[in-house]
Amino acid sequence: MIDQNNQALITAIMHELNQAESLELSGNYHSAFHHLERAHILGQASTYQHTRIHWRMLKIAFKLRSPSEIWGQIIRIIGASTKTPLGIYPKGNTGGANVWFFKPMPIPSDLQDILKRSGATNEPNN
Repeated sequence: MIDQNNQALITAIMHELNQAESLELSGNYHSAFHHLERAHILGQASTYQHTRIHWRMLKIAFKLRSPSEIWGQIIRIIGASTKTPLGIYPKGNTGGANVWFFKPMPIPSDLQDILKRSGATNEPNN
């Protein structure tokens, strides 16, 4: 059973993913990617969410025809699926290929509030 706090976090992640999908369907790939970055910050402590968000980033990278982003997302999908279960991920990292994959980053205040309310510390073990 999913507790209310976890449900609030999942709802916030789904909101960002839905925003990304809507923007992607309208052809606004850069703005869609921004919402995926926000979803990444919220979901990176979950192997499932972390990996699926990178998969969505990869799909947009293909639409943007960005070889560096495509390659970066392939590497990040492998990392998310193998390192997240071990608690190895950088807090606040937005997940794009423009950022080193182990670089911790500041979390926007609105996302910090969501993480705090959900009880998620988003603290990696590295």
